Amino acid sequence: MADDYDVVIIGSGFGGSVSALRLTEKGYRVGVLEAGRRFTDEEFPQTSWRLRRYLYAPALGCYGLLRISLLRHAMVLSGAGVGGGSLGYANTLYEPPSAFFTDPQWASVTDWAAELAPWYDQAKRMLGVTVNPVTTTADRALRAVADDLGVGHTYRRTPVGVLFGDTPGESVADPYFGGAGPTRRTCTLCGACLTGCRQGAKNTLVKNYLYLAEAAGAVVHPMTTVTAVRPLPTGGYAVDTRRTGGRLRPRRRRFTAGQVIFAAGALGTQRLLHRLRDRGVLPEVSPRLGELSRTNSESILGARTRRRDVDFSHGVAITSSIHPDPVTHVEPVRYGRGSNLLGLLATVLVDDPGGRPRWVAGLRELARNWRDLRLLAWPGRWSEQSIVLLAMQPLDNSITLHTVRGWFGRRRLTSRQGIGEPNPVWVPAAHDVARRLAERIDGVPTGAVTELVGRPVTGHFIGGCPIGPDPTAGVIDPYHRLYGHPGLHVVDGSAVAANLGVNPSLTITALAERAMSMWPQAGDPDPRPGLGQGYRPVDPVAPRSPAVPADAPAAAATRPIGSTG
Repeated sequence: MADDYDVVIIGSGFGGSVSALRLTEKGYRVGVLEAGRRFTDEEFPQTSWRLRRYLYAPALGCYGLLRISLLRHAMVLSGAGVGGGSLGYANTLYEPPSAFFTDPQWASVTDWAAELAPWYDQAKRMLGVTVNPVTTTADRALRAVADDLGVGHTYRRTPVGVLFGDTPGESVADPYFGGAGPTRRTCTLCGACLTGCRQGAKNTLVKNYLYLAEAAGAVVHPMTTVTAVRPLPTGGYAVDTRRTGGRLRPRRRRFTAGQVIFAAGALGTQRLLHRLRDRGVLPEVSPRLGELSRTNSESILGARTRRRDVDFSHGVAITSSIHPDPVTHVEPVRYGRGSNLLGLLATVLVDDPGGRPRWVAGLRELARNWRDLRLLAWPGRWSEQSIVLLAMQPLDNSITLHTVRGWFGRRRLTSRQGIGEPNPVWVPAAHDVARRLAERIDGVPTGAVTELVGRPVTGHFIGGCPIGPDPTAGVIDPYHRLYGHPGLHVVDGSAVAANLGVNPSLTITALAERAMSMWPQAGDPDPRPGLGQGYRPVDPVAPRSPAVPADAPAAAATRPIGSTG
């Protein structure tokens, strides 16, 4: 029997959507399996308190866009829904510093800065990257802190994937894809990027890569959870699925394809690959699976003002950033007015007490700050009164994800400290910024309640399937093919081998663009060397049927590997 698809893609985030478009352009029949639901702009939650549309917890009947996962060493925030993490991300699109490209895990393979340069350019044009045009009250306060620290020169407004215009909320024709994309509306600066843009101004994947892929013939299957990927005796793979949320009366379906791309996000891809290796379905997956899992060395903290006459929710999700020291990148984050749910995670800011339980120090700090207990424990007006701070570092620390046997013999995913330095439980430079910022806005510094028990919060979990020159050094090869199982690929954040110190979406997109550029046209010989035969540069293979006209701003540009022209 013929396969359902030439390629099945598990997940519709940045890696999955890029793969869907570029392979459809090359003549492949592509199916995309997404565990979450499909949203129209109007269906995004009005605030984060609309739990059924905001949180993703199918067992509780919630099919929203934010998935919260707890590991031993981190709380992970990730995306769900058709469009993956792009639905609720902060649309902030920085290129990483040089330390990322020269990380020892993958630096020996190639000159990554040169190889990825044209694909960063392509990704920026596809995602509509522009500089945030607005300076907000939060930006001015952060810039003043930078000046106090003597690092005012590091202040910059963020590059973001948002459509701005002279008239907020105005409907405009497709500005990126020469008429091949959807009609759009311009940003109203409502601050609700992280709960889903109801205006249609945010350049989510359903407005670019995935929209174009579907228009070109790719088929997206929402509410479809993958349970297994099995090699077929005749070649290719069977992908077993069930209807998301249907555990009591599951509706099951099997898809077949010659090749499969894992693009379920760093945590989702790892969870699936660990399960399949543990069960002997994919026994040759590298023993390095789970190593070099990264939290982007992140910490989420902030400051909340005592004043009631200010509103920090105006703007896009992230509008600026500073570097209080050479390795720490700090951004102010905002939620839209009324989106106060995550204020329940905020508490007093406590430094590492050095060998003593941090939660005990937290209780003492709460007692000392009892006059401000309302700000520290009550989420009302949190989004208007708070400047959340996201701190990131490109340092060599990691955790290792692995499975342990839990109740009733079932295996579950957990973590331990990994290769390099231990994953940090606090970032001193960021704590200093939070305290100085609190003074500036007549407020109190805040931290995440999970940090009091050694679990920093990260919205940018990456790694675990690192690129390596061979299966003893990595889980996938430099072409994103899974060692040990020809026809399987990993194209998402789990392939990112090092902490970036910046928001990772642009890098995931650029890596996916590069990987897909080297695939052959459907039916043509593969220009890449065989799996396990080492790396050599492969020039891009131009798409047979480009989805974007050649004269459009986001038109595909195929350049030789290593070219920056």
